Amino acid sequence: MHENVHKTVSRRSEARLLGLPARVFRLRKVYGTWKTWESGDNMAGMRLTGDGPHDGPDYQGSGKRSIYGLIGLDNALKLSRKESGSLFAKHVNPGLKTMLSAIGFDKNFVAAEGIFVYDEAGTRYLDFLGGYGSLPFGHNPPDILAGLDKAGSRPNYLQAQASALQAALAHDLAVILPGDLSMAFFCNSGAEAVEGALKMARIATGKQVFVHCTGAFHGKTLGALSVGGRLKYKAPFEPLVPGCVEVPFGDIKALEGALQRHKCAAVILEPIQGEAGVVVPPEGYLKEVRELTRAYDTLLVLDEVQTGLGRTGKMFACEHEGVVPDIMCLAKALGGGVMPLGATVACRSVWEKAYGGLSKAILHTSTFGGGARACAAGLMTVSKLVEEDLPGRAAELGEYFLEGLMTLKQTYKTVKEVRGKGLLIGVEFDKPVEGLLDKLTAGAINEFAKEYYASLVAGELLGKHQVITAYTLNNPNVMRLEPPLVVTKAQIDYVLNALEDIFAQKKGLLGMALSVVSKRS
Repeated sequence: MHENVHKTVSRRSEARLLGLPARVFRLRKVYGTWKTWESGDNMAGMRLTGDGPHDGPDYQGSGKRSIYGLIGLDNALKLSRKESGSLFAKHVNPGLKTMLSAIGFDKNFVAAEGIFVYDEAGTRYLDFLGGYGSLPFGHNPPDILAGLDKAGSRPNYLQAQASALQAALAHDLAVILPGDLSMAFFCNSGAEAVEGALKMARIATGKQVFVHCTGAFHGKTLGALSVGGRLKYKAPFEPLVPGCVEVPFGDIKALEGALQRHKCAAVILEPIQGEAGVVVPPEGYLKEVRELTRAYDTLLVLDEVQTGLGRTGKMFACEHEGVVPDIMCLAKALGGGVMPLGATVACRSVWEKAYGGLSKAILHTSTFGGGARACAAGLMTVSKLVEEDLPGRAAELGEYFLEGLMTLKQTYKTVKEVRGKGLLIGVEFDKPVEGLLDKLTAGAINEFAKEYYASLVAGELLGKHQVITAYTLNNPNVMRLEPPLVVTKAQIDYVLNALEDIFAQKKGLLGMALSVVSKRS
């Protein structure tokens, strides 16, 4: 090993400073990490110590450690909640770690199957977050994983080929997609699918302006963020992509005004706004949007990353109104919960204008997009959705779930609104206090509730009832309920009963809110 990488320090004072036992007589600094060996340089039982990048007390587990200071997969799988939390705070995102800890979301989940996940103590939890819609069949579905095994011998990433699995998945998507959506570009995420849609709209039309909606969420990459609808996520990164015009979601007159004032490449929107708090537009809105875009020679891009593939009770949410867009963005559920997979799909006429012919065939590509295993997961996912009629199941169980939540709304004033379609549901909370208590806190408790009340409810569900949920990004006062499509009525009943218990014990939530408010003031 090179001498600059592998240095030896022999002074016992170094050992004492690092709190090492007296019998440790040699220290080695490997890639900036202090490592200790006991006499005989025996690698067994080695522990990370000191203040290097992989040091203790972040990781003090047992077992063999890499001579290079690496934890490795085997040891990573053995990390405790404390160890993984410390490492996460040190090397990933300390602010997020603090937030997760504050609401009890810093569990160490070590196993998962279907709708259930298990922590290191063996406690079982119901997952009603469902990976933000990326777990249509729950965790580790055996049939999807078996499909990956079938494709295991294929080259996973080989760009110098016309991939059979890509071609087959594009075909199967064309079969289930509405209208003439028949051309697919594969990528790795919803944000990438949106970026591909924006690029395609510009090159196909020769225009630059995009119309998007207030409250929209299309991802956090630069282009996707530019057509998003919450300033909190946009302002720190300005200037964003120019030529983006915002209109209120559901306001057809505002949309027409924007189309009159600008030569627009595309209107991009979600059929149901997920991160805005599961906002369902007025009936007929999508159909009117489609008519306006045609009248003003503008493309319609529908972001079905969260709503697509059965989530809302139809295979695609646009089918509730019989609307066919020019371009559609897919991801999340497409990977079956086991692979990252996104797709930008378009009608052939738009695709030909954008990328038709040899000179434009490789203007938009992706190294990892359309890998063999990802496409295998996509093929298995589409087949399972169709053969088991999971969109129909989502429609039936979603209606049942919504009815139960509406009953809770009628009983408890803290529930302001319940909305959604299929198994994409949002519960919005009202301000928790009125009158004197609100005045005594100078409105602080209700101001706090706007951002965190849904988190408190989610924390109670997790801590007391072992149910995993979360709030929506663009409206943190809305708790999302987005279980896998394989959820059962009995599991829905359990969550409804848990929510009723929490609402009935509202004083506990108020106490939590008051505690946080008093600490902030």
